[in-house]
Parts: sequence; C-alpha cells; structure tokens
Amino acid sequence: MASEHIIKSYDEELQRLDNTISQMGGIAESQLGAAIEAVVKRDSDLATEVIEGDVQVDNLEREIESMVVRMLALRQPMARDLRQSIAALKISSDLERIGDYAANVAKRSIALNQTPPVRPVYAVPRMGRLCQAMIKDMLDAYVERDADKALAVWLRDEELDEMYTSLFRELLTYMIEDPRNITACTHLLFIAKNLERVGDHTTNIAETLYFLVHGTPLVQARPKGDRSSLAVVRGAPPGEAEAETEA
Repeated sequence: MASEHIIKSYDEELQRLDNTISQMGGIAESQLGAAIEAVVKRDSDLATEVIEGDVQVDNLEREIESMVVRMLALRQPMARDLRQSIAALKISSDLERIGDYAANVAKRSIALNQTPPVRPVYAVPRMGRLCQAMIKDMLDAYVERDADKALAVWLRDEELDEMYTSLFRELLTYMIEDPRNITACTHLLFIAKNLERVGDHTTNIAETLYFLVHGTPLVQARPKGDRSSLAVVRGAPPGEAEAETEA
C-alpha cells in the first residue's frame, strides 16, 4: 500500500499493526495444526504445549489493542486508516478466539487419550486441514488487501460446515451402536464443534477485510452448511445391528 502520510512514523505504526496481525494469525494457525496432530497421534505432551502456548496469542491481542488505542488518541485516523485500526481490533479478537479453540481441541485430546481409539477420529484431520488452509489464505488476503480472496475463503465455510454435519451424524451412530464409544465420541463431538467455530471466526475476518478494502459491509447472506441441529439418529430394532440416520 503506497504511503500517503507526511509523518514517516505514522506509516511505520500502521505497518507494525499489520505485521503483528500476521504474526498473531501465524501462531494461531500453527497452534491449531499442533492441536490436530495431538489428536491424531494421541500425544498428550504436544497437547500440553498447545495449551500453554495460548498465552502468546493472548499477549499479541493485548499488544494490538494498545497500539490501536494509542493510534486513535494520537493520530486521529480517518477514512481507510480508521477502518484499518478498527479492523485490527476485530481481527485480533477473532484470532484470539481461534487460539482458544485450538487450546480447547488440545484439552479434549488429552481426555480422548484416556479412551480406546474410535474410527471417526480420522475425520478430524480433514476438518483441521481445511481450517488451516482457510486461515492461511485469509492472512494472505489481509496482507495483500485482496477482498476477492477473502470472499473465496468466506464461501468455503459451507464446506467445513458440511464436514461437521457429516461427522456429527457418524459419531451419533457410533454411540448408539456401542455405548462404550460414548465417552470418546463425546470428546470428538466437542473437538469437531471447536473446528466448526474456527471456520466461523475465519469468515468473520473475511467480512472485516472486505469492509476494510471496500468501505462497505458484505451484504450477502452467510452460507451455512451446518445441519447438525436437524440430525436424528435412531437405534436399530432389537436383534439388528444397523442404525438409521436422517437429516
């Protein structure tokens, strides 16, 4: 973005704000990847590292808040500069929540490790990889101020929702077929829900970036593919091993 400011230090402050957002996003993405790896590998030590590392994201959010408050007080930004300052506050809040969800996944993975493995766990990495790809593309869009790329990420949230709905049904079926799966599948349900929420916060960032670039809100209805609230799973009649699912 070409500089239009007379005071060089103002440009440096805006660039530092962008750099800190990128740093925060990179850590949140990395934390999420490590949390997913902890689930797949049943690695409680790695999960603990993710939980302890969440403080890095929290500290960066506070740093961004401090930078924005100082900028608003001393620079009194207008137009695009004002949108950039407000956008930084909103994006840092969403990234902080993504970091929290990564920590939640890690906490659940530790509990999951106390139960026998169940097959649906292998659906979790697919959701995790999509979440990471969405975050990475969103951070690239932020650096490039590319509203079209942000919109593409926004539209991909529907795919993540559909993955969540599919896994939700599968887990319910496993619990009905064998009550011994209930504990593990319950933890997996919470893990999947955390990943679905990561997608929601990533789409929040997309909407914020769209407003930053264009100065107008994204007016399209947000695409949603989460139909888990409509899922009904019926146990098989006595003597039958199958379960029926509806949505």
